[in-house]
Amino acid sequence: MEIEKGFFSDVDRITPSYINFKNPKYLEIDNLFYAGLIVVNYYREQTDLLLKSLIETDINMVISIFYEKKDPYKTIKELTYHIGNVGVELKENNKNRQDIDIAAFTYNDAKYIRKEIQINNEDIYNLFIYINIFSEEIKKLEYFLNKIEGITQSKGMQTRRANFREEELYLSTLPFMDNRKEIKNIARRNILTSGLLATYPFISSSLFDEDGIFIGTNIYNNSLVFIDRYKNKYKNANICIFGTSGAGKSFYSKLLILRYKLIGIKQYIIDPDREYNNLCKMLNGTEIKIGPTSNTYINVLEIRKESIEDGENGYLATKIGRLIGFFNLIFGELNEEEKALVEEKLIKTYKNKGITFDDKSLFENGSFKNENDMPILEDLYEVFEKDKKTKKFQLKLLPFVKGSLKFFNNYTNVKLDNDLIVADVYDLGEDNLKYGMYLFTDIFWDKIKENREDKKAIYLDEIWRLIGVTSNKEVASFIYKIFKTIRKYGGSSIAITQDISDIFSLDGGTYGKSILNNSSIKTFFSLEEENIKILSEFTNLTEKEKVEIKSLKRGEALTFVGNDHILVKIESSKEERDIIDNSKNRERSN
Repeated sequence: MEIEKGFFSDVDRITPSYINFKNPKYLEIDNLFYAGLIVVNYYREQTDLLLKSLIETDINMVISIFYEKKDPYKTIKELTYHIGNVGVELKENNKNRQDIDIAAFTYNDAKYIRKEIQINNEDIYNLFIYINIFSEEIKKLEYFLNKIEGITQSKGMQTRRANFREEELYLSTLPFMDNRKEIKNIARRNILTSGLLATYPFISSSLFDEDGIFIGTNIYNNSLVFIDRYKNKYKNANICIFGTSGAGKSFYSKLLILRYKLIGIKQYIIDPDREYNNLCKMLNGTEIKIGPTSNTYINVLEIRKESIEDGENGYLATKIGRLIGFFNLIFGELNEEEKALVEEKLIKTYKNKGITFDDKSLFENGSFKNENDMPILEDLYEVFEKDKKTKKFQLKLLPFVKGSLKFFNNYTNVKLDNDLIVADVYDLGEDNLKYGMYLFTDIFWDKIKENREDKKAIYLDEIWRLIGVTSNKEVASFIYKIFKTIRKYGGSSIAITQDISDIFSLDGGTYGKSILNNSSIKTFFSLEEENIKILSEFTNLTEKEKVEIKSLKRGEALTFVGNDHILVKIESSKEERDIIDNSKNRERSN
């Protein structure tokens, strides 16, 4: 049987099924209505990009721009002739005042253009701009036309509707390079090379980092937002994520963890509210629980090999500096005399285990001492007991050695070699969360410093517990140091909280402000008016942005990335939502 060639050509496949020309105000093509605007005039001086405001809208439109270069020699000849004629007119006295002003206006313009062409080597072009708007409904089309007319007028462009010329404008906006002669004369305007910059069309307020991960869509124009926070164009890779309960910050945080896991970023999460455990399990991460019922332990006094980089010195000095912050949480704000006393006893405790300020004391037969060679809190407790001056510290340490918090008094029995580790400190209870959060921050900071070549991130959920009024300056300074220096280790810090006032409650908000200033990316979900007011004292929020943050819907955020401020709708695939929602449901059922 002979099979004959089909009779449909490629042209037939793209040709509309019908076109309706009956109405002079619009075209109807395949259930869409089209109406056009012709730009017929511009401000004399343009410093902004003409089309930026149009491109940033979410209105369906096609913008077509034509440039026709003119012969400079012919143009100079015409200008010289015009200048001569107008010069004569200006000398005549029988013209009224208005005619003289108009003549002087064109005379000066002609002289300026001739000078730019002759002296500054500028070229001159004819410029044509057409805007074709389309919609499924006539009422919406009219609304969009009015809106675009308002935007163009505000940008110094005068437009005219293409009534009775809708077909010609439609054809001029198709990708055929066909500037229809029927509308050319009304759209044509002269422009010099320098003026062409204002017509540059490839601009948008959205972000698209080439190697970035997908964040969502720009609320205003639906363009895609991709951010590579490790990109060198940003000051650092740190993020602040703020929002009220239910605004979407937890979902966003989990989405970041999921996507960065897929591209091999090492991630360490401090979880005070048990929100990430099941996500961790689904992603084959390591979960470390610390609390009265846990069987995993972290030794507060353990010195880890990765706590300083290769080639550096000072294991014990570095450890004691961090322990002072931890003991500030237990003993209360220590004065300089008390700090010196605690440091003396710490040095004694480590010396009893053969560890001194000589880094060699931490190595045996070329290997770093193991977990069981380190002192534990009970060893320090016994040292405190032998001196009357430190009896008060011994008493405060009692719960951590023999009381309800004695799980802190153990040797480390967990491995930290997974690319995703979640530290669950939920069982510590409200009053004791800060101890566990600081302990894991210390551990994860060592992991961050382990290899500068690896990209990694540390997530500090409810960070206010470490930099707020319930903390102390030693701890807050340590957190600030992480945000300030983590970039040089290939790392990123993520601060997450819904308690805006609390992160600015210590030392007049110094530490909260420092962390904000040291975060190149700031994501603000919906906030209450009181929190917006506090936030505006420490950031450069505009009045418009304050209103926007208050009215954001769930899953929408105002994102600061470098100098760009963008309203983003966080987007996820069905598979990602299923993973995150399933992990959430498992947490609720546990």
